[in-house]
Amino acid sequence: MRKVFVWLMVLAPGLFLAFTEPAAQKAVPALKESVDKMETVTLGGGCFWCVEAVYRELKGVVSVEPGYSGGNVANPSYREVCTGETGHAEVVQVVFDPKVISLREILEVFFSVHDPTTLNRQGPDVGSQYRSVIFYRNEAQKRVALEVMKEVVAEKLYPNPVVTQLVPFTAFYKAEDYHRDYYALHGSEPYCQLVIAPKLAKFRQKFAAELKNSSK
Repeated sequence: MRKVFVWLMVLAPGLFLAFTEPAAQKAVPALKESVDKMETVTLGGGCFWCVEAVYRELKGVVSVEPGYSGGNVANPSYREVCTGETGHAEVVQVVFDPKVISLREILEVFFSVHDPTTLNRQGPDVGSQYRSVIFYRNEAQKRVALEVMKEVVAEKLYPNPVVTQLVPFTAFYKAEDYHRDYYALHGSEPYCQLVIAPKLAKFRQKFAAELKNSSK
């Protein structure tokens, strides 16, 4: 059979292409269609190590990338952002499948895992780079964000006023490689144990049914 297959390729390459080309042509549009259906939102809720750890566990989240947004310097380094002089916030860029999880649900998690009432601060992390901020990409995202923020206020989830910024997205710069999967790789470190682990435990309990490893 193998000899016949080789013979066909040598003597009748056109016939071979006729069998293989349609399948390849169908695969590319299908892949593009799948990518096009994903949605992206960029969120700042304090240290990006914390926020990344949370969103990596949610069903429907395809990828989570720590980085920097909202500043006035292109391709800033972590050291530069930490000075507070570049104007950037530590953020995570979340790519998700809206057929599995909605932007509303993404934002409900966002307002549950950080304090949106502390200006330029989350716990021990102080500075404008730790501000609470939503970078929306279109009017639909802005509308959903406004609705969720109004509900947070109306339901009095926090005793103090919400100071979360809602601003249009302009640019996202990936953080250095050592920031990615930080909690997963360094979970035993003091910061991870004292700051991230309690936040992650609270999140897992409240959103148990929405976790990737959930059987529900």
